[in-house]
Amino acid sequence: MPSPLRLNPDRFFPADKDTANIARRLFAKVEKLPIVSPHGHTDPAWFANDAPFEDATSLFLWPDHYVLRMLYSQGIGFERMGMAPKGGPATPLASPRQVELTQRAEAASEGGNAETDRRTAWKLFAENYYLFRGTPSRTWLDHAFSTVFGIDVRLEAATADHYYDLIGEALKKPEFRPRALFKRFNIEVLATTEAATDPLLHHQKIQKEWDGRVITTFRPDGVVNHEIDGFAANMARLAEITKENVATWKGYLKALQDRRSYFRKVGRATATDHGHPTPITCDFAPAECQKLLDGALKGTLSPAEAELFRGQMLTEMALMSCDDGMTMQIHPGAFRNHNPQLYAGYGADRGADIPMRVSYVDGLKPLLDKLGNRADLSIILFTLDESNYARELAPLAGHYPCLRLGPPWWFHDSPEGMMRFRRNCTETAGFYNTAGFNDDTRAFLSIPARHDVARRMDCVYLAELVATHRLDEAEAAEVAAALAYHLPKKAYKL
Repeated sequence: MPSPLRLNPDRFFPADKDTANIARRLFAKVEKLPIVSPHGHTDPAWFANDAPFEDATSLFLWPDHYVLRMLYSQGIGFERMGMAPKGGPATPLASPRQVELTQRAEAASEGGNAETDRRTAWKLFAENYYLFRGTPSRTWLDHAFSTVFGIDVRLEAATADHYYDLIGEALKKPEFRPRALFKRFNIEVLATTEAATDPLLHHQKIQKEWDGRVITTFRPDGVVNHEIDGFAANMARLAEITKENVATWKGYLKALQDRRSYFRKVGRATATDHGHPTPITCDFAPAECQKLLDGALKGTLSPAEAELFRGQMLTEMALMSCDDGMTMQIHPGAFRNHNPQLYAGYGADRGADIPMRVSYVDGLKPLLDKLGNRADLSIILFTLDESNYARELAPLAGHYPCLRLGPPWWFHDSPEGMMRFRRNCTETAGFYNTAGFNDDTRAFLSIPARHDVARRMDCVYLAELVATHRLDEAEAAEVAAALAYHLPKKAYKL
């Protein structure tokens, strides 16, 4: 007999009954608030084309780097998940099995047996679903299985086919298409993230055909970080579409200003996003900036010089935000593509990014010296280095008018991570120097689950303050609504 799948209505609430009762009352006031998803990485093509999702494997397994990294950590290779290496079989990781899968995928595109391959991959996932016990991935997936598809038995080897068939049949129905799910999830606004050179064709189509509020976010990393693959081609494209001479410092900055304007006008962008390795900022004279740009274009910058160039561009982006009003997000602290063999075979975003130590006090000093006292500038800081919460981030955001703290991010987007964040930051930064919650996800169906967890955990923290007589319940209810809805709208100027 399969194990039942049931979402307990009191999940994540504390064992203490009095505190749990307070948390339950607070949560009831925010549970149904519209979802504001001001930063994420869902594909705008989903909403532009409104095509049906294909099947359980391509929806839940292949795009989810959280899932991939857990399976990979247990020695389950990507080829066993049905994933062909990039560029076909001629890669450092190409095994005979990978060659076979690539050939079968190509045959499938001509009417072959892709469903069988995907079902096999799904069965492998189901057999190993126990690996996700205690992880946020398990929480998000079970939430989607239960609330979106109405499944009432747990995913395991015995139920793999049941899941695959039920999800497959549901996805054929109109109510499971992206636009219908957007409405069903009660999403008020959702932001995607596009590269600086993106023409935003999907966003244009969305605006012409649909009333769902899907906006873009300006991500200039591809034309700022010369260590990213394709930097030279990206710069050439930037010059082509802006008609600016990006080989000059003045022309380069003008080109970026033009693209920011395009994103605001065409994609309704209100924010920028910067995924730099560290939060280092600089404030050099134009002549020194030109030298760094020359080195970036020639590909001759040392790693230290590349860091300085990125640091200068964070300051330049902040200056531009003072002019155009866009909220700036800085997401540092990830050693991306830490596994070079996996990157060579399968590319980025496969679960091989690892948190690393960074310093915000030293790194942000040049930018804050220049702009930190401006209340018309909004910079949201994120971290993967939790040791920074109480020592650096909360004191910085608790002082500088331009700074706000983003929610627990990536590896820390979990019940425990959320509580660590509140406990470490609230006493110094308060609630209103934070940006509320954003889900920052590629997995569209996980959005309601992530907001559900965040709202529950904020209510748990607030319930503790009420139970220990540090806040009255009416105040706590106001804070809960602010964290869930009002603060993200304010921080992202929505």
